[in-house]
Amino acid sequence: MQFPHNLQQKLNNRQFQGTYRRLKTSQVKIDFCSNDYLGLARSTALKKLVAREVEQFSDYLMGATGSRLLSGNHPVYELLEAQLATFHQAEAALLFNSGYVANLGIFSAVPQRGDTIFYDEVSHASIKEGIRLNLAKAYSFKHNSLEDLSRKWKHAAGNVYVAVESIYSMDGDQAPLPELAAFCEEQGAYLIVDEAHSNGLFGPNGEGLVVEQNLVNKVFARIMTFGKAIGSHGAAVVGSTNLREYLINFSRPFIYSTALPLHNILAIKTAYSFLPSLQAERQHVMQLSGYLNQKLEAAMGLFLKNPGPINCIFSNDVAQLQKVSAQLQEANVDVRPVFSPTVPAGKERLRIIVHAYNSQEEVDLLLQHTEFLNF
Repeated sequence: MQFPHNLQQKLNNRQFQGTYRRLKTSQVKIDFCSNDYLGLARSTALKKLVAREVEQFSDYLMGATGSRLLSGNHPVYELLEAQLATFHQAEAALLFNSGYVANLGIFSAVPQRGDTIFYDEVSHASIKEGIRLNLAKAYSFKHNSLEDLSRKWKHAAGNVYVAVESIYSMDGDQAPLPELAAFCEEQGAYLIVDEAHSNGLFGPNGEGLVVEQNLVNKVFARIMTFGKAIGSHGAAVVGSTNLREYLINFSRPFIYSTALPLHNILAIKTAYSFLPSLQAERQHVMQLSGYLNQKLEAAMGLFLKNPGPINCIFSNDVAQLQKVSAQLQEANVDVRPVFSPTVPAGKERLRIIVHAYNSQEEVDLLLQHTEFLNF
């Protein structure tokens, strides 16, 4: 059967623009690419503990066999949700199969016709996709601009929701959460914070940026993802007990998805038991990110001021980004370029992520390649 011509043309355009995506298998290189911030995905100690947990459920099934409202629930799922609620200082938590699904789950179900959503323009694709699935009016505001949000407040009607990320996945910068929380409190709006890239890294024990900044009682809901610093897969929405019950009843991505397998649930549960002991790892990530920032400022005049592990070098020259990335790969350094439409056209970049298992010497090796600095 012939492939549709219009779809083939879209593929051809991607190739012409130099932004064609291909799957690559991961190879053993110095990792400045993955989201395994604390190294839990590769932790042999964690793997052993997970194996011990699994041994206690010798009769467990390989799959959940159904959605949690049918055959797919298990007492351990609810134990984990109680653990997550306590850890993140919330009344309740509800598991979803990924951060993407969690955002679809909350944004498609909670805002209603007649309500309004304001969202940061660089919010994750899953937030935007979830917003498209509901009947509320939605407006973007300029990145981290409370001023622009205030200007657009004239469109507010019904229940108003403000959606942001605590640490932005592509830019690596931090949302002004205290100011946003105060603004939402003043206006009677509901603040929703995606903590995918702060979960595990911020807070006394890795509870996230909302806990670190003492804003728990001012945030309506948080999305805590497990595929980054937790080293696993899945996510949870944490908030009030009423929010959990509402999502169980009305969130279609939750209702109609087969539950995560028990092995995955046990891996998340065990990883969370590790988090309080990882203060040194969290501190190392922040120190190493600061070191990289200082080096980039000295070499290129860039001062990113990113508080977490994500750092970016911007260039609208796609060919140069590909060339530099290829040179780094040849030097056994895994840094990947990010192109449009993942980021806006003209804001293509190299995305550099530091981890607890990276060293200052590895950062220096990354920076030794002079062409890398000719932006």
